[in-house]
Amino acid sequence: MPPLPGVKSIVAVASGKGGVGKSTLTANLALALAASGLKVGVLDADVYGPSIPTILGATERPTPAGEGRIKPVERYGVKVISTGFFLPPNDAVIWRGPMLHKMVQDLLSVVEWGALDVLLVDLPPGTGDVQLSLCQSVPLSGAVIVSTPQDVAWNVAQKAIVMFDKLNTPVLGVVENMSHYECAHCGGREEIFGSGGARRAAARLGIPFLGEVPLLTAVRRTADAGDPVVHSDPDGAAARAFRAIADGLLGAMGAEAARDKTKIVPVKFGAFGEKDLQIVWSDAAVTSHDPRELRLACPCAGCVNEATGERTLDPASVRSDVRVAAAGAVGRYALALAFSDGHNTGLYSLGLLRAAAAAPKR
Repeated sequence: MPPLPGVKSIVAVASGKGGVGKSTLTANLALALAASGLKVGVLDADVYGPSIPTILGATERPTPAGEGRIKPVERYGVKVISTGFFLPPNDAVIWRGPMLHKMVQDLLSVVEWGALDVLLVDLPPGTGDVQLSLCQSVPLSGAVIVSTPQDVAWNVAQKAIVMFDKLNTPVLGVVENMSHYECAHCGGREEIFGSGGARRAAARLGIPFLGEVPLLTAVRRTADAGDPVVHSDPDGAAARAFRAIADGLLGAMGAEAARDKTKIVPVKFGAFGEKDLQIVWSDAAVTSHDPRELRLACPCAGCVNEATGERTLDPASVRSDVRVAAAGAVGRYALALAFSDGHNTGLYSLGLLRAAAAAPKR
C-alpha cells in the first residue's frame, strides 16, 4: 500500500454505530492537534452522512490544483476534504461496494494535501465497504474507536475493533463520548448513559483509553454553528477534554511506532473441541486452558455487569463438557474465542490468558 505523499500519519476515527458523536470528535480533535503545532488534515469519508463541513463551517468548495488534482478547503488551520462537497444537498446516497471503493480511491489519489503530520479520516459508522477500502488503500497508523458509555454502544463498538484488527490496523485507543452531563447553571453531574463503560472495557482489552468527553450543550451548539468548541471556547471543559484526548492520541501513536515487535503472542493452537485448549506462544511457552474456566471468565457485557464489574453469568448454566470451538487473534492484544454452546462475544486479553493458565480451577 503506497503512502500519501507528504502525509506522515493517517488515523481513522470510527464507531460501531451512529449517533455517538464521532464526527464532532474528529473535528475538535483535528483542531486540538493543530493548536499543538501540528499540520493536520481531515478526510470526511462518511458518504452516508457527511457532517464535517457543517461542524467546521466550511461552505466553500475545493479548488483545482492542476493535472486533475484538487486543493482541500482550509478551516481553522486544518485542511478538509469531504464527500459532502461533491454530493447534492439533502440527496440520499445509495451506492454499492464498487462505487464506494472508487470514491475512497478518488479522495486519496486526487487531493493535494501537501505536508501533513496527521490526516484524520472520519469513517461511516459500522464495518462496511468504506472501512475495507481505506485499510486496503493506504497504510494506516491506527484507528480511534468512539463509543458512548452504555453497553449496547460498546458491544457494537467491539465489532469495529475486531474489524480493524482483521485488517492489520492497530487500535490506538478508545474515547468515551457523552460520558456524563454537566449542568451549565448549577454544575451538577448526571450520568445519563451510565459512565466508565468504555474505560473499563479498554482496560480489559489492554487498549489505551484516550479520555472522555462530557455531554455539554456547548459542544452541540458550537458544532451546529460551524465553530467547534476547541476554537470557540478553548478554556472550557469540553475543549480541555478534547486537548487531553489529542495528547493521549499522540502518545499512543508514538508508543505504537516504537512497539517492541517481540511482544509475546499466540502462534499456534491445539485441536479445537478437545478437553483442554493448548496455546503455543511466540516465546515457545505452551499453556493449557480448561474450556469451562475460560467460558466462566468471559469478559463480554453479556457475562459481566459493565457498571459494577459483577459477573452475571450463572456458573450452573455452563455445561461441564463445553469446549472451545474456534479461536482467532484480535491484533496483538487479545483472542476472540467461540465455544461449543454458541457463545462467541468475548475478547480475551493475552494477559488474561497467560494468567488463567496458572489460576486454580473453580
